[in-house]
Amino acid sequence: MDLVLGIFLVLALTAATGYFVAQEFAYVAVDRNALRELAHSGDAAAGRALRVTSRLSFALSAAQFGITVTALLVGYVSEPLVGVGLADLLGFTDLSYAARLSLSVTAVLVFSTVVQMVFGELAPKNLAIARTVAVARALSRSTLVYLTVVGPLVRLFDATSTRLLRAVGIEPVEELDHGATPEDLTRIIDQSHAGGLLRDDLSGTLEGGLRLRELTADDAMTPRVRVVTIPAEASVDELVALLDTGYSRFPVTGRDRDDIVGVVGLAELLSVPAAERSTTQVGGVASPASVVPTSARLGAVLDQLRREHRQLAVVIDEHGGFAGVLSLEDIAEEVVGDILDEDDVPDVEAVPDGPGAWVVPARLRLDEVAARTGLLLHAADPFETVSGLVLEVLGRTPVVGDGIEVEATSEAPLQVSTADGVSEVTAGAGRLVVTAVDRHVPQTVRLEALEALPAAPEPAETPGAHRAGGEHR
Repeated sequence: MDLVLGIFLVLALTAATGYFVAQEFAYVAVDRNALRELAHSGDAAAGRALRVTSRLSFALSAAQFGITVTALLVGYVSEPLVGVGLADLLGFTDLSYAARLSLSVTAVLVFSTVVQMVFGELAPKNLAIARTVAVARALSRSTLVYLTVVGPLVRLFDATSTRLLRAVGIEPVEELDHGATPEDLTRIIDQSHAGGLLRDDLSGTLEGGLRLRELTADDAMTPRVRVVTIPAEASVDELVALLDTGYSRFPVTGRDRDDIVGVVGLAELLSVPAAERSTTQVGGVASPASVVPTSARLGAVLDQLRREHRQLAVVIDEHGGFAGVLSLEDIAEEVVGDILDEDDVPDVEAVPDGPGAWVVPARLRLDEVAARTGLLLHAADPFETVSGLVLEVLGRTPVVGDGIEVEATSEAPLQVSTADGVSEVTAGAGRLVVTAVDRHVPQTVRLEALEALPAAPEPAETPGAHRAGGEHR
């Protein structure tokens, strides 16, 4: 009789353990949005499940309490009831009672462990993970009753554990964070793209959206030297002539080019009658400028432009000088890539110039060069553009023919110059030779992939494994 009762209690307690394990995993893994949709459609069980998830930390503590108690009770009843009963059944053998009891207790331990692991832990866990919504709904009513009954005791245990953690300098977190960090989202996008679940263009767009939190106005702006401005005292007729540049908005300057007093564009032009355009000054119709620092994150700039109902932001540097302009289109291009409209001239940004060589605009950022050529140039300092890298390594105003050599890497093999000629290997360096100069800065450069940095003829390298060369010293 004791043996039958003991086996029944072990199985019943194992089922109770399984109930609490399923409860724990179901409410941790369940999709709360799915529960909300069901609840809004009138599903009472889903509504109860949502009430449980709203107190998830408390519910998990209660589930752990139930798992611990039932597991301890299995050990408590299995030895005196099942073990002793099994020892009595073995009375027909020639073994002593002590030997029969030891053998029975060992068998009971193995039996209860297997039953607890398979039916009390693993099976309920896998069921709860596979059918989270169904299990959460099915257990919702009994879970709420259980939380009400054991609530005071669980709160006592929670308060005790909280005090212990705070005593060692750890602040407890009451609820699990169901959100995802930008790093998590980037990893998910990469894995989905690698698994063929996302197209190349969609993957690039999603990653571009996440990059907005890292990029600054300085990364995406049109620099000052390429911005077309108009003096405040100029007439609206002069503004009409500037439309031939292909731009539709222009910063308006006051005392000097660093004094931006507003922005004028096609909308302001159309607000002036044709007969009055020759006598109306641009400064009188300009809109206030939306000003941002070079360090402003693109996400913050986007919010500011939306808030101020502007299409163009004026970017200033740390000294208050005019650094460039940043448009909504510039920000969008960081997400979706280049956008060409009817006024844009397609920009040829990497022209092949022999095996493993390209002619590229010096205004490109290093990451943009890598995207177009497959060769990532390394810099000792965080230079944004090829032009900045060349100027820093040369240490002077460049002229056509100046060259530098820098460390570089390529993810895939490229045709590079080696000692034996041209071979398809992984690049380890790059040579940049200035091919055009405008306003004392490189305009275009010839980029050539190298297998490695050439050996220096003398120990006179500049810091950062960069070396300047070329015909001009």
